[in-house]
Amino acid sequence: MDTIANMFTKIKNAQAVGKETVTIDYSKLNKSILDAFLKNKLIGAVDSKGKKDKKIIEVALLYDKEGNGRISGIERVSKLSRRIYAPFKKIKRLSMGRLLILSTPKGVLLGEEAIKEGVGGEVICRVW
Repeated sequence: MDTIANMFTKIKNAQAVGKETVTIDYSKLNKSILDAFLKNKLIGAVDSKGKKDKKIIEVALLYDKEGNGRISGIERVSKLSRRIYAPFKKIKRLSMGRLLILSTPKGVLLGEEAIKEGVGGEVICRVW
């Protein structure tokens, strides 16, 4: 099961019905992706709850004045069946005005941060 795609689906569905928070199964990768969202103010807060086996992440969602979610769309680029990698020289072309999130040797980074660090990696998703 793809926990990252599951997380994206839960966020999109929760925003579609106007929920304030959504709970997501805990994993280090999910947490670091959500921290990148938090850094760009796409979500309100990230809170880990529970112990060992039953650990979850509670995410506070943000909306604009019209009630639309801050995250208009999320596109999963790398999938379990097909991994997509990008050298840092091609990252700018891949983002095309969208927020790009990569898993690099230096951790989960935004496209801009990966270019500054001079590292490439697996392209996790595009967010707009």
